[in-house]
Amino acid sequence: MSEENLFHGIAVQDYNDWKNPKKIQFKAKTFNDHDIQIKVECCGVCGSDIHAASGHWGNIPTPLVVGHEIVGRVVKVGDRCDNGLKVGDRVGVGAQVFSCLECNRCKTDNESYCPKWVATYGGEYPDGYISKGGYADFVRVHEHFVVPIPENIPSEYAAPLLCGGLTVFSPLLRNGCGPGKKVGIVGIGGIGHQGVIFANAMGAEVYAISRTSKKKDDAFKLGAHHFIATKEEPDWGTKYYDTFDLIVVCANSLTDIDFDVVPHTMKIGGRIVSISIPEMSQVLKLKPFGLKGVSISNSHLGSIKELKTLLKLVSEKNLRIWIETIPIGEKGVHEAFDRMDKGDVRYRFTMVDYDKEFSQNQ
Repeated sequence: MSEENLFHGIAVQDYNDWKNPKKIQFKAKTFNDHDIQIKVECCGVCGSDIHAASGHWGNIPTPLVVGHEIVGRVVKVGDRCDNGLKVGDRVGVGAQVFSCLECNRCKTDNESYCPKWVATYGGEYPDGYISKGGYADFVRVHEHFVVPIPENIPSEYAAPLLCGGLTVFSPLLRNGCGPGKKVGIVGIGGIGHQGVIFANAMGAEVYAISRTSKKKDDAFKLGAHHFIATKEEPDWGTKYYDTFDLIVVCANSLTDIDFDVVPHTMKIGGRIVSISIPEMSQVLKLKPFGLKGVSISNSHLGSIKELKTLLKLVSEKNLRIWIETIPIGEKGVHEAFDRMDKGDVRYRFTMVDYDKEFSQNQ
């Protein structure tokens, strides 16, 4: 096999030892006419990486190279690509790398809901290849799922926008977040803190909702106008009765969300949207009689159109999420996994220094 078809990455090889991934060489996917090859410069660490690497989402085929918040430079463009990208461009890739692009969902900017969608890592292509993610030196992606990064967004800040940021931005955008709206963000973590920043930038009155007041100061620095500590205010459902137009649930787990209380805080026609994808064993329980005039739904990834809108918003308003950088490599990924598992992050990690780790292989 030619060297150009062999990539290198930091991979989970055993779910029982998931915090100690190893550097491997692996076969790249076939380069097709509509593909773009990207030399990775940095990659965000998403909560999904932890769920996948630890086996919480089932046994994804190993070796598993995670990472789906990828920023890098275009190094190769397929012969039939027509999205205007060229070698040298700085681009980003989120949590999806393929869909049919022909069904009604794809044609209405809902690619992530396509039944043939392929995740950036651990997903199966039509030819049977299992996708590998951004903890690697290169990725190959269909051109539709590659977007240019605005010049004034540093790469390490851009990366977490590509999945975590988009995942919370999509329900905000689709459900009318803006001036005159009261919007609650539940769970002020890697995704939720971005939700506070974006909702404020979109003009809404923002309520940060957390279990305790531990993150209260952070929430106000992020742009929240109000803070609710649900464990410290047992009557909060009554106090905030008929308040919210929209609540986006960004908590890692839905177990601590009392869906018999939250609907009472909603205005008639209000919407509760969860972006949480907890462990597969969790089951949502609620009493349907409390849902009069209120809807509860789940939101998947956002669309490429929405991602471009988000990047435009971040660029124009010069927004900055809160990140910490960690060098890519066996040691760095171990640190990121271990600290994420302990909740020791404020509020997002980005893996960097790819040239130092992979230059000898390129």
